[in-house]
Amino acid sequence: MGEDSEGQEGPRENQLLQARRRKLESLREQGIEPFPHCFEGVRQIADVREQFSGLAPGSETEVRFRLAGRLAARRGHGASAFLDLVDRSGRLQLQARTDVLGDQDFALITSLDLGDLLGVEGTVFATRRGELSLLVEAATVLAKSLRPPPDKHSGLADVETRLRYRELDLIADPAVRERFATRARTIAAVRRFLDDHRFIEVETPVLQPLYGGAAARPFTTHYNALDRTFYLRIATELYLKRCIVGGLERVYELGKDFRNEGLSPKHNPEFTVLEFYEAYADYHDIAARLEQMLAFVSQELGAPVGSGTPEISFAPPWQRETLREAIQARTGVDILADDGRDAGRLAHAMRERGLQALDGDTWAQLVDELISKHVEPTLIEPTLLFDYPVELSPFAKAHRSQPGLVERFEAFCNGIEIANAFTELNDPDEQRARFDAQRAQAAAGDDAAQPYDESFLQALEHGMPPTGGLGLGIDRLVMILTGQRSIREVVLFPAMRDK
Repeated sequence: MGEDSEGQEGPRENQLLQARRRKLESLREQGIEPFPHCFEGVRQIADVREQFSGLAPGSETEVRFRLAGRLAARRGHGASAFLDLVDRSGRLQLQARTDVLGDQDFALITSLDLGDLLGVEGTVFATRRGELSLLVEAATVLAKSLRPPPDKHSGLADVETRLRYRELDLIADPAVRERFATRARTIAAVRRFLDDHRFIEVETPVLQPLYGGAAARPFTTHYNALDRTFYLRIATELYLKRCIVGGLERVYELGKDFRNEGLSPKHNPEFTVLEFYEAYADYHDIAARLEQMLAFVSQELGAPVGSGTPEISFAPPWQRETLREAIQARTGVDILADDGRDAGRLAHAMRERGLQALDGDTWAQLVDELISKHVEPTLIEPTLLFDYPVELSPFAKAHRSQPGLVERFEAFCNGIEIANAFTELNDPDEQRARFDAQRAQAAAGDDAAQPYDESFLQALEHGMPPTGGLGLGIDRLVMILTGQRSIREVVLFPAMRDK
């Protein structure tokens, strides 16, 4: 990198930077524009490899390509030199020869620094050793790199540097570029599946006068034109349900949410989420829809899921358990013993089995502790946990046969939660009572309690049909699809502390 922890260059790094700037001035003195406007007709290196993958060693062709990319390696001397050109799709060897380019252009191409952006035109051939190559007949400097690229052997070993300067991480490691290409293909496949199933993609406000749809602390800002406080959304739920009220019937939004919370391998305050809502459906229908969607996505990617981890299949049906059964099977604790919701009784049962139970935690917080620490890490294969206590789910519809529970499931895979779904609450009076309960929690000091949203209640009073809804964490899904254990590895530019 050539930078210390304070971002200041040392003496050797300064010499390298100065040498590159001298080359920049030299190009201009020769009448060469080091930052031209365009380079037309560019093909990808992958196109060359696809067309000529079987070219015999020593063979030449008359097929011409115009390629552009970053200079990644250079070797050779005298009247011939070999260079490696890298673009998003791969790497290709270039051969530069004085008898083809002439002395001036040959001197130009062989004087370039690693990291410079280069455009070339030439014909395809294979060396005697079978290396697919391009004989360069013309070369154009496309951008002079004024800083050296990461070392080609050690790359970027420091995680902090990789995340803070992601552009260098992308330059140094083709696997990182492929990871983010996989992310893009994943999002495209999700959209394709929903579009093909008659869902409508909509856009709801990111800046909201009242945040809602989850239990979370918001980011707060000031809207100057309206002279009032606004919030970055923590969820899209309430606006999407208003679309259901309006008759759109199947809607989804795929975008950023923001929660003012801590950082962890599974949490980034700015994250990408899919929410979709389907009228006339319940949580069982949504579970089937999720299974079908992720099976489709993994099939579209066309590769085993979870590089570096045991292969995971999203093919339905997934494993299914109730939440109560899942906790009891793994800890021996029955959270609903004697139909009780007493925090003291549950804490005692946990401590009897050697499990941590913090003094002062509510019954719901203790249940959440059991899920996150003792159930979630064990769920490797795609698994759905059904039927949550109402205390954990202020927006879900009451269970049709189990008092005190709601029709909710969470989806887990590779030891992390990836999705959350409900049979949605559509009774406005019941929703008002739930808001009142949340307001009481806020008054008691819960800064993540759901605010009271009168506009949403008025929308429900116009009538919302039976509806199923789901939120899917795109970042976490991509973690699983690419075999990563930290969310920061699948977010291009994650939130970072100051140096």
